[in-house]
Amino acid sequence: MDLAEYRRAARAWLEENAPSDDHPAADGITRAKEFMAKLYDAGYSGITWPKRWGGQGLTEAEEHAFAAEARDFSLPMYVFSIGLGMTGPTLVDRGTDEQRERFVRPLLRGEEIWCQLFSEPGAGSDVASLQTRAVRDGDHWVVNGQKVWTSVAHHADWGLLLARTEVEVPKHKGLTMFVVDMHHPGVTVRPLRDMSGKANFNEIFLDDVTIPDEHRVGEVDDGWSVAVTTLLHERLSISAGVGMGGQKDNPASLEALRRAVDTSDPLVRDQLVELHIRSRALALFNQRLAQEARAGIFPGARGSAAKLLLAELTLFQADLATQLVGPESVLAGHPLAQAISLAPGMALGGGTNEIMRNIVGDRVLGLPPEPRVDKNVPFKDLKVGTQG
Repeated sequence: MDLAEYRRAARAWLEENAPSDDHPAADGITRAKEFMAKLYDAGYSGITWPKRWGGQGLTEAEEHAFAAEARDFSLPMYVFSIGLGMTGPTLVDRGTDEQRERFVRPLLRGEEIWCQLFSEPGAGSDVASLQTRAVRDGDHWVVNGQKVWTSVAHHADWGLLLARTEVEVPKHKGLTMFVVDMHHPGVTVRPLRDMSGKANFNEIFLDDVTIPDEHRVGEVDDGWSVAVTTLLHERLSISAGVGMGGQKDNPASLEALRRAVDTSDPLVRDQLVELHIRSRALALFNQRLAQEARAGIFPGARGSAAKLLLAELTLFQADLATQLVGPESVLAGHPLAQAISLAPGMALGGGTNEIMRNIVGDRVLGLPPEPRVDKNVPFKDLKVGTQG
């Protein structure tokens, strides 16, 4: 099947199977899982993922073709965004064959939902300062601690957990990555409401949670290198909108704003053109990074540049929508209100804009790094929460 035929087939499938706007949404998770199962069975989930582990084994061209068609539909995929964009790719890259065999296919088919357990109250952008402890007990690990700002944790079956396993070494060297059962009786999930009034995030408490060693991802005390893999995928997936399910429902999109404002005004058209240029530049940058990744070229810190570009685009988009539509755009009940209120969070989640600029300056542009007084200090000697 050539690419044009593939795209036509994808369009036809979406027109027949994408949920309609008037579909009853009493149980959104059930609806989302049913759709993901159909998506997988049709060959449109995990398009570029290895066939051995449940993916389709196709090329980036097919993935982009499907994504281009999916933009016109409302697809209930957000709850799977962490698994598709972050934890799943990490398991493919760094997991054991047994872990890939157990977890990847159910993830792609929507049978299991994933979350990412990195941030803590005292360890946000400086993730390596985390204090959640994992202590080995025979062939298991016992975990105690707290995580925060965890998306979709209230729906998750599994989580990718970064925990401290050694305190006698510098903070980046004493971490280990695990897969944790979110239904374990020691896992408590509590919602956190944001300024929109919705609970998009959660705080997680882990009390004597046991994890079998077979669910350890990577080597003991080498979790930071696994975390770097996850963070790379996170920043790429956030900037590319992996698992977002299309742009039809975005009231601040270029298409939505064109319908909402008077485009006969040349100044308005200039602003919309600027939005198109920024959006297109980010899309092309993401496409280049994805092509390099498929070719085995590690994008490295440039993933942080993509995430930074998206955060700045989102803020520009929200500001533009407010200017063009007017003060009523921020009133409760207006279609734009939630998109505008959530926009500042994009400059925080996945690493703040300031941290992203530091990474780009240091690791992409080769500028002198900021002084780090804690680099070689054992974690137990640090004043956690105060170091840079």
